[in-house]
Amino acid sequence: MSRLLGTRRPPERHGGGRTGSGNSGQRAERTPPGRHPGSLLGVRSLAGQVFVLQAVLVLLLVVTAVAALLVQAGSSAEEEARRRSVAVAEAFANSPGLPEALRSENPTESLQPLAERARERSGVDFVVVMDTDGTRHTHPRPDRIGERFVGTVGPALEGETVTEEIVGTIGPLVQAVVPVFGPDGSVVGLVSAGITVDKVSSGVQDQVPLLLGASAAALLLSVTGTAVIGRRLLRQTRGLGPAEMTRMYEHHDAVLHAVREGVLIVGADGRLVLANDEARRLLDLPPDAEGRSVTDLGLPPRTGRLLSSGRAAVDEVHQVGDRMLAVNHEPTDRFGGPPGSVATFRDSTELRVLSESAEEARRRLKLLYDAGTGIGTTLDMVRTAEELAEAVVPRFADFVTVDLADAVLRGEEPAGGTVTMRRVAAHGIREIPSFYPTGKLIAFLPSTPQGQGYRAGQAVLEADLATAPGWQEQDPERARRIVEEGVHSLITVPLRARGIALGVVNFWRTREHGAFDDDDLSLAEELVARAGAAVDNARRYTREHTMAAALQRSLLPRALPGQEALEVAHRYLPAQSGVGGDWFDVIPLSGARVALVVGDVVGHGLHAAATMGRLRTAVHNFSALDLPPDEIIGHLDELVDRSDRDGDGDGTPDGTSGMMGATCLYAIYDPASRSCVVARAGHPPPALVHPDGTVEFPDIPVGAPLGLGGPPYETAEIDLPEGSRLVLYTDGLIEDRGRDIDVGLALLGEALARAGDSPEETCDEVTGALLAERPRDDVALLVARTRALGPDRIAVWDVPSDPAAVSAVRGGVTRRLADWGLDELVFTTELILSELVTNAIRHATGPVRVRLLRLERSLICEVSDTSSTSPHLRRAATTDEGGRGLFLVAQLSERWGTRYTGNGKVIWVEQPLPRD
Repeated sequence: MSRLLGTRRPPERHGGGRTGSGNSGQRAERTPPGRHPGSLLGVRSLAGQVFVLQAVLVLLLVVTAVAALLVQAGSSAEEEARRRSVAVAEAFANSPGLPEALRSENPTESLQPLAERARERSGVDFVVVMDTDGTRHTHPRPDRIGERFVGTVGPALEGETVTEEIVGTIGPLVQAVVPVFGPDGSVVGLVSAGITVDKVSSGVQDQVPLLLGASAAALLLSVTGTAVIGRRLLRQTRGLGPAEMTRMYEHHDAVLHAVREGVLIVGADGRLVLANDEARRLLDLPPDAEGRSVTDLGLPPRTGRLLSSGRAAVDEVHQVGDRMLAVNHEPTDRFGGPPGSVATFRDSTELRVLSESAEEARRRLKLLYDAGTGIGTTLDMVRTAEELAEAVVPRFADFVTVDLADAVLRGEEPAGGTVTMRRVAAHGIREIPSFYPTGKLIAFLPSTPQGQGYRAGQAVLEADLATAPGWQEQDPERARRIVEEGVHSLITVPLRARGIALGVVNFWRTREHGAFDDDDLSLAEELVARAGAAVDNARRYTREHTMAAALQRSLLPRALPGQEALEVAHRYLPAQSGVGGDWFDVIPLSGARVALVVGDVVGHGLHAAATMGRLRTAVHNFSALDLPPDEIIGHLDELVDRSDRDGDGDGTPDGTSGMMGATCLYAIYDPASRSCVVARAGHPPPALVHPDGTVEFPDIPVGAPLGLGGPPYETAEIDLPEGSRLVLYTDGLIEDRGRDIDVGLALLGEALARAGDSPEETCDEVTGALLAERPRDDVALLVARTRALGPDRIAVWDVPSDPAAVSAVRGGVTRRLADWGLDELVFTTELILSELVTNAIRHATGPVRVRLLRLERSLICEVSDTSSTSPHLRRAATTDEGGRGLFLVAQLSERWGTRYTGNGKVIWVEQPLPRD
């Protein structure tokens, strides 16, 4: 307690003198009492910190002032340069005889001397006279006379004055361009004057010494202030350093507020100096107790006499109210501290309560442990509810009934607000016929404990059912019989998991046991919380089995998109074991091209299906970029590999958060060239049926399956005559435990040779010949018969790199559209091609080619060049002179985009054909 008051125990004395050597005595005389060198160093360190802070503030102010001066000087210099350049230019432009000199045969001969004389007298850097097309007639450097002026002259040609800031060969400068008006008021020439900013900058350097002097004065004041503050700190802290003061405060706070004992400090006059919160609670002290005499605080006489006597006491037991307190009392001046005393109070009555509570806690923990091991042994919701009822009867309740929302029994989450439930379990110490039987569908009223608890998500306690009107409103006659049979107390707890209410659990007690209390309410919530997780696991297991087929169907394409390049038929046969990861897709691309995709994810189950859905989405996203097949396969490989790494690092033991391994084949068919580019990652090769019925398996380079890495993927280009059938499939079609893959490929070739010409007939023949009634693995089959765009539906023009050639292209396009009967599209097509071809000539390099494709439902315009730079659509500001062409193209077309080729890029625009 001496440390609580900030006192220290003095050293032991023997015979009235200090022990130790004479040197120690000398040090004691030099160091004032209560101080030591470490404390002085701490105070001086604090003063040094104050000095550093003040010095930093002074330097910050100086830097801010210099920066402000520089900013102000730069702004003033720019404004002065602007005014001077405008004044010189306007003065020279309005000089007599200037319009006549501009019309003379040699304007430079008469104007150059005048311009140089004006430049030298006005102090500007140049005075340039030019004609209306920007050709210079004067310039400080004669070799630049006759060249085009560098700057903005458009507004000056309209009679306005233009000023602008540029960076020239002589540095940053401001130049002005003003018009020269002829006698008839027309603009006959231009005059520009410019001056560098450095020539008119203000003299900031002259003010820097003044700032530095003020800074030195401020720093001197800071040193003086630090010395004054240091002396004052020494006096006020009595030599204690910051660390000692902080430590004393922490000890004081710990004693008063952290300990579980009451503490009273009484002064020498018998008045209360300090009382912590625990002492106020134990002694029931009034709010204004501090400062009053301890005999006036309403304490028992014996306790009041002890506190006012100054007598030492150790563990004296005093009765204060209904508590038995162990009191310790000790004077504070025994070791040289201030006069007074300190008393501590400890409530010993809580020991007995704690012992009883510990035994009750042990029984409750045992019940929770048994319930945790006995509930949820199966994935059956009804059996889980029965296990909960059996675990708590009769150790906690005499009867238990469990009611679940009807949707939960189907594996679904219940709709919010519903209180209609089905009783799934009932168990008790004896049979009570008045309870609702199991299997009964019950619609609880909102006033019942079940309705209140389910809606609010909180447990409800009814200690006396005989006086609970809300419970009796559900069925008054049934409630009366239940009470007559001895049931008198109820706890209703909502069965929740992940914040969702699944049902309610009702705990009932009879007259053989006391009514439920608040402690029982907490235990009931713990029991139901453990059962809730088990019921929810069983519900989700049921839901997953119910949703497996629906998920499988939803992840595959329900209908193939419309396109004109291929006639497609498909089949998907799920495996006997359930959901798998095989998929297929048909994706229309730009330029009438179509992508065919077939993939196979390793394994079965919901995770395989989810991986398949993620890969399908990724393929669609990558296809929107118009990338070649090998790059798309490469992006899929990186996606699977990155997902696997992320899944391994999240702490999941089986790594199911990442993607599973997969194979994929991606092909792009172009009806204009009748070529097909194919790339595959560990997938079986496609089959090709020629128009004459011959079957072959093209040699396509095969890469590693997705996610395994390896060398870059390769592509192969196949020429497909019109009417050819390209057959894509997954390995489940040709592989089986009873046959080798080569045998499966041979059977596939035979089936394709027998099949009819249509893709539908081909699918039926192949599946009937190679697949059993219920295959062991998923099977995806895609058959596409090729179509071609004839020469009469394609038009191509090579455009020279000359803007004048655009008109010739427009004329050719107009004639071709007229031949196709598309006169309604002439205007928009000419506008689109003019913008695209002009941009290609202006910004791209190499030859430019224009191609028109007439499809059944659309017209496609393509402009190709050798540049790899793609245009971007943006919204032009009102002051912009360009940037609106691509915006107009987007507005006039249905779709547009860019795809890259080996030699550059193609910008394509698609317009819908007019309806008849």
